[in-house]
Parts: sequence; C-alpha cells; structure tokens
Amino acid sequence: MSRFPLRPAPLAIACALVFAVAPLHAQTAGIDLSAGAVRFDIAAKPLGQALGDWALQTRMQLIVQPALVRDKMAPAVSGALSPRQALDRLLAGSGLAARVDGTAVIVQESTAPAPGATLPPVTVNAQEETVTGPVRGYVALRSASATKTDTPIIETPQSISVVTAERMDAIGARTLGTALGYTPGVTSAYSADSRFDWISLRGFTNYTPGNYLDGMPLRNMNTWGLWRTDNYGLERVEVLRGPASVLFGQGSPGGIINQTSKRPTTQPLREMQLQIGDHGRRQVAGDFSGPLDDEGKWLYRITGVARDAKLPIDAKEKDDRLYLAPSLTWKPSADTSLTLLSQFLRDRSGVVYNAAPVRGTLLPNPNGRIRASTFLGEPGFDRFDQNQWMVGYQFEHRFSDTWTVRQNLRYGRLRTDLQQTWPGAGYRTVDPDNADSPANFRQFDRVVFASKEKAKQFVVDNQAQARFQLGATQHTALVGLEYQRSRYDQISRYGGSFAPIDVFAPVYGGPVQVPDPYISSDSTLAQTGLYLQDQIRFAQHWVATIGGRYDSAETESTDRLADSVTRIRSHKFTKRAGLVYLAPSGWAPYLSYSESFTPVLTINPDTRRPFDPETGRQYEAGLRYQPPGTKDSYSAAVFDLRRRNYLSYDPDFQPRQTGEVLSRGLELEALFQPIPKMNVSLSYTWIPQYKTIASSNPKDIGTQPNAVARQRAALWVDYRFANGVKAGLGVRYSGSTRGEGSAAPAKVPAYTLFDAMVGYDFERWSLALNLRNLTNKAYFGGCDANFCSYGDLRQVSATATYRW
Repeated sequence: MSRFPLRPAPLAIACALVFAVAPLHAQTAGIDLSAGAVRFDIAAKPLGQALGDWALQTRMQLIVQPALVRDKMAPAVSGALSPRQALDRLLAGSGLAARVDGTAVIVQESTAPAPGATLPPVTVNAQEETVTGPVRGYVALRSASATKTDTPIIETPQSISVVTAERMDAIGARTLGTALGYTPGVTSAYSADSRFDWISLRGFTNYTPGNYLDGMPLRNMNTWGLWRTDNYGLERVEVLRGPASVLFGQGSPGGIINQTSKRPTTQPLREMQLQIGDHGRRQVAGDFSGPLDDEGKWLYRITGVARDAKLPIDAKEKDDRLYLAPSLTWKPSADTSLTLLSQFLRDRSGVVYNAAPVRGTLLPNPNGRIRASTFLGEPGFDRFDQNQWMVGYQFEHRFSDTWTVRQNLRYGRLRTDLQQTWPGAGYRTVDPDNADSPANFRQFDRVVFASKEKAKQFVVDNQAQARFQLGATQHTALVGLEYQRSRYDQISRYGGSFAPIDVFAPVYGGPVQVPDPYISSDSTLAQTGLYLQDQIRFAQHWVATIGGRYDSAETESTDRLADSVTRIRSHKFTKRAGLVYLAPSGWAPYLSYSESFTPVLTINPDTRRPFDPETGRQYEAGLRYQPPGTKDSYSAAVFDLRRRNYLSYDPDFQPRQTGEVLSRGLELEALFQPIPKMNVSLSYTWIPQYKTIASSNPKDIGTQPNAVARQRAALWVDYRFANGVKAGLGVRYSGSTRGEGSAAPAKVPAYTLFDAMVGYDFERWSLALNLRNLTNKAYFGGCDANFCSYGDLRQVSATATYRW
C-alpha cells in the first residue's frame, strides 16, 4: 500500500493558516439590559424575527406571546447600543414594552393584562437553530445530512459544509453550482452549461445517482432529465463529503448534496423581490409565511418565482422559469408535527453548452480565437423544456423523552424535452490542397442530439429514534427502513446533420436532418434499505458514531428497439464508524471510516451475469474549532478516498471490473466574524493525488477520469456599515488541469475570478447589486481531446427586496 502523501509539516502549516484567525477566548454577555454597548446589526423585518435577532446578538433569553407580535414590523437597528436601547427601538410604536424577570426578558403590552388572561408564551433564545429551519447569518451549527438526526456539526465525524440562504443571497448565487462556488472539495465543471450543474465532490461526479432534497433522493438514471430546484426556495444547501451509503443507499463515493426546502414559520413573514440583470433578466419572487390560527397550530408558507430572461450568448435564446412551492404545517401538540411540502416547476429555455473546437480555444487557430459568447447551436431548434412537480410530507411524533418516530415521503413526476446541436467531427476541410489553410479551420461540423424523457419517483423513509442512557454512556440510536421506486422512459436521437457553421462569423438557419432514435427504453429502479446507527457519548468528551445498512436494489430495463428486457439485482452491506473528541476549549479532532456502493448495469461477458456493485471507501481525519460564545467555525480535513471495482475496458473493448481511482487531499474551511458586521468565508482544497491506479486498459493508468485541479481556493468578505450600506468582495482560484481523462492536447490554464456586491438596507427595503466574474474573464470550464467549453462570463443582478 502506498504511503499517504500529506506529511505532518505541510499539514501543520495549512491548519495553522486556517485556525490563526480564531479568537483566543470566548465572548461573554451579561444579563443586565443597561450593561455596556453591544454591536447590533438588525435589518427592518417582522417584529418576531427582529426580537429573535436581538436575542441572538445579546445571547439573552426572551419570552413573548405570538399574538402580540403578529403583523407588526420592527425598524432597522444598528450601531453600538445597550441591550435596553436596542430593544426599546425595536418595540417603538408597537404598543409593547419589555421587563426583566429573573434571567429572562419578557415582552408584553405596555399595560400588562391581568394574570391568567394571557396566551401561553413562546421562548426565543440564541440557540433556536434547527436542522430544517432558517439560519441567521452564514454559519450553521447543526445538521442532519450526516446522521439523519439533529446533531451539532462539531460532533459529526465527517467533513460537511453548509451554505445558508443569507450566504447565497450575499454572493448572488443563481444556480446550485454558483451557490457552492466558495465551498471546499467542490468542482463545478462546465459552469456555463444551462441544462444542469456538473458538480463533482473530491473528484467524483454526483450527476448519477443525483442530489437530495430534504434528505430524500432526486434520483437520476444517467439520463438528461434531472430534477431541479430553485435557490430562492431553499433554506440551506449541505455538502457531505465522502461515502454516505450507510444512510442513503447507493451513491457516489464523493458524497452527497442535500438541499433543504423552506418551511412554514411561526412568525409572520411577507417578502416581495424584484430582480433585473444582464441579458434581459427580469424576475419576480415572493415568500409568505406565518400562522393561520391564534394558537399557532396551523402554519403556512408559499414561495414562488417568475423569471423572464435570455441565455448569456450572442443568440437571444430564452431562459424562463415558473416555480411555486406551497407548504403547510400542522402541530396539534408539542410532540407531534406534520409538514406537507410541494413544488411545481416549469422551465422553457434554449441550450448553452459552449463547446468549441480546441483549435481556436485551447490551441491556436490561424483565424484567431473563438469568442466565449459565440453561439454554435441553432436558434429556434435548440431547447430544454422541463415540467416537474413533487408532493410529500414529513411527519414526526415524540412518544416520550426516549422514543421519537418519523416518516418522510415524496412522490414526483418529470417531463423533459431536450433538443440541441452537438459537436460533430470537428472542422470541415474545404481546401484539401493546403492542410494549413485558414479556411480549413472555420467551418464546424454539427449533428443533432435530442431526448424526450419522463420520470416518476416515489420514496418513503421510516425512522425510529431512541435517546437513552446505558451505564456511563448516552445513546442516540436510529433504525430506519427506506424504500424508493423510480421509473424512466427515454427516447433519444443522435446523428443526422446540420449545415456546418462558421465559428468566427456564424450564420444560422441551415437545413437539418433529424435521425431515428438510437435509444428507446423504459427502466425501473427499486431499492429497499434497512439501516441502523448509534451515536454514543462517553467519558464526558467523546462521541462515537457507528452504523450499517443493507440494501437490495433491482433494475429492470426494457429496450424497445431490441425488444429485450434486462433485470439486474444487487445486494450490498455498507458500514461507517467515527470518533470525535470534544475539548472544552472548542476544539474537536475526529477520525472516520465510511463506504459507498453503486449497482453496475453491465453483464459480465465471461459469466453472463451482472457485475458486482462498484464500491467506495474513505479514511478521513479532521479537526474542527468553534470558539465558545461565538458562531465562528473552522475546519480542516485530510482524506484517502478510493473508488473500486468500477468497469474499465481492455484494448479489445471487453468490460472488466478491475478499475480503481484514488483521491487524496486536504480541505480547509473558515467562516468567522473578525469584527462586528464583517463576515469572512475562506476555503482551500489541495488534491495532490487524483488518478486511475488500476484498469484493464494500461493507457488509463495515471490519468484523471474527471478534470480536478491540484489546488482551489476561495475567499469572500463582506461588511455592513452603520448607515445601512453593505459591500462584499470575493475571489475564486482554480489551478490548471489536463482536461477530462487527462486527454486535453495542452494544459488547461488556471484562472482567478472576482465577485462583488454593494447594497443598502433601509426601513423595509434591502437593495443589492451583485457582479460575478467582475472582470468578464474568459476561461475554460472544461476541455477534452477535441473540444473546450467556456465558463460563465460576467453576470450582473440588481435585486430589491421589500419586507412587511
């Protein structure tokens, strides 16, 4: 076995860099409302939310009746004020006043009602964060993506990053890929591809089996119809790096991306947002939530987006969206809740793939360089239309202090109609007598690709959780049974012909020949998984996590062209173990081991039986630091990750299950506030080894299956001034690569991109101007042996948000 290349000295230096900014001691807060000044930064918003911000920033307990703050707004409060001064400003004109009762602050009517005439109070304090609720600021302290239980991130023995809604707004993220642009371990290749986000984690793509929404899979069967979400409808995006089959079943060895939907809130929320931007972008969004009754047992939320825009290319191709996400929560008691979740999405857009020949992009072309905004498709022919809807619920009931049961269920349908031009054989030779003639490097061959797809998905996850003490150990045990069934109908075409296009002076509208289908299939995937996990606290400072899962998966595929049916059954047991030490000073080192699997749908030519599932396994060591009394977060992780038993093809193109890919590296992340009102997010990824180390084809050894830069880094800093002005600046760096499969004819250059934000918050308004790729730099998002795709050029968005 080869030695791990991360030697102690470089690791120590890297850890020192990320942890050097950590505070030396915790901040403390008094309980005297007239105590010294505190730096407040509370925007104008509903009074209930503003009081929650006050409690968070003073770290005091606050008690208020829901009916008292309903339909009331609070003004913006900022600057150095005593807790009493800030609270009085928030309550000004509301008819409410605050008083101290022991260790709590009580908000009541200025003339207090008689005892016994009040409604039951609700306690608001600084630790109200939940794994599904909103997060104030950029730092989440809890997550369920790694454990399926409400667990502090510092107790999680695996690398995880959380991007909150506020952070997505600050950086101006339009897509999932841009939302993760400042997250370590994440590569968003082909960033200008309008069809979907090509994201890989630690070098391994998550395209198949797909992402997750609310802890349940958005399954993809390696087709073009991928379930979509909208950033405006999300509370947070979580990235769990490394194998996760022990809780989620089949999946990529790189990890999962779990998106959390917005849910109904106990406090009234009313928000309208208008956005304009480059390429005719016009968008209207709204978010409305709150209780439906005085007792707060029924809560609602309606979130929606309507967009009219064009794609960022010379041809004016549309990029329109309608999105609506209604939800409803019923809480008959403190122990029971049922939340109905739904979303409906309709996309109508063209296609931006931005693939151009390497001669004219990565390599010289006698005619010059192909512009990044040049559209080599066909206006009026290219389209990506998608309709989808999903409905489901999340139910929880607590029987006692020990037992809690949950059931999460979702059903959805999707229709995709993709039709586009596709790169053909390359340049067309028009001057055979002079191979170097500039005329031979202008006319670009194109073919047709089209795919009409339908998908249905049902998933239900049943969980029973027990919290108990056994001797000197405290346990959070989880047992679950998950079932999912997905069906995909696909008719795809490839070939035919288009008139060639001049890449330097494109003319559209030539003849097109649409080919016959080369795929006409109907596939069904069914998977049942039984899993068990135990989180064990012992010896005061130690937390161990162990788990195992047994999956049974069956795939049935009907090939209508060949009139054949293929059935493949797979069974796999996966496991995980981790250990965390929680030091009183806020430091938390950890070790972990985890596994993954993916069924293989290819028949072994020697045995005439399906190949075994491919597997993944990872060893990880990490260190987290959360300074007591703050929400700052620092983390470092080193990992040894391997994808094993994947299919490779020998020189005779016969499949052999001998492939293995190694990924080793280091990830650093820091989210902190060095001074009040300033937010800093810093990430660094170093992957010195990402390569194929075993294959039945000797040519594959030493190559990268996906283009992964050795180094990536990102830094975002923003500051909010006392007068309401806010400003932010970001920088993203990605090192050079050799392209997909290490096949690019030249080194793909490194690039550095800058992002910026300026804005102004006043009264009930929040204004922001975001610029991504500030300098409009042309760079390559991905290259292979024949083609290169440009990344996103400059994006400009001006957003006005009104809350009342």
